Amino acid sequence: MRRSDRYKALMAYFAENFPSAETELQYNSPFELLVAVILSAQCTDKRVNMVTPALFERYPDAHAMSKATFDELFPYIRSISYPNNKTKHLIGMAQRLIEVYGGEIPADVKALQTLPGVGRKTANVIVSVLYDQPAMAVDTHVFRVSKRLGLVNQNAKTPLEVEKTLIKHIPDSQIARAHHWLILHGRYVCTARNPQCDSCAISQYCRHYEKKQASQTLPK
Repeated sequence: MRRSDRYKALMAYFAENFPSAETELQYNSPFELLVAVILSAQCTDKRVNMVTPALFERYPDAHAMSKATFDELFPYIRSISYPNNKTKHLIGMAQRLIEVYGGEIPADVKALQTLPGVGRKTANVIVSVLYDQPAMAVDTHVFRVSKRLGLVNQNAKTPLEVEKTLIKHIPDSQIARAHHWLILHGRYVCTARNPQCDSCAISQYCRHYEKKQASQTLPK
């Protein structure tokens, strides 16, 4: 199957079957989403959602969080991965939001990356979810699934390489949604250790499954 045909088939499948795919992080404001995404780095959404209700009750906006001390904020996120660094990042992020952006979340990837704790992946999540921009955040799920499906070259070594390829081939109108499609597929079906190939609804379009089937039919 040609790559262009693979993209068309997969995007059509996801659009029909998961038209409302969205982040599983729980939030009620742009600031809460930014905090949750920062916390989700190398941590599960499930764990983040467990700690954020109390955190958001205590620090509902950038103004409140910007005044927090390390010792005050740390206990709220101590069960999150890398809590020391993330505590510092959250306080620094909130302070910069107040000082530079008046407490508003920037709609620009480069501006977002000037905030402590915000890398390119986090910035892309924010602009795609909050502002519906055609930005593709590449986390471990997107990186893995894109390669397995055959959407990107197997020798792609960096998230940026994968991001550029996906953006090149996916229509702008679908990029923000496609980010969630690939994440959720990787989280629940195309898992890292035991991908559910035999029960996967899109195995017919998958490069990894094609190679797997071919290897099983080779004479021993």
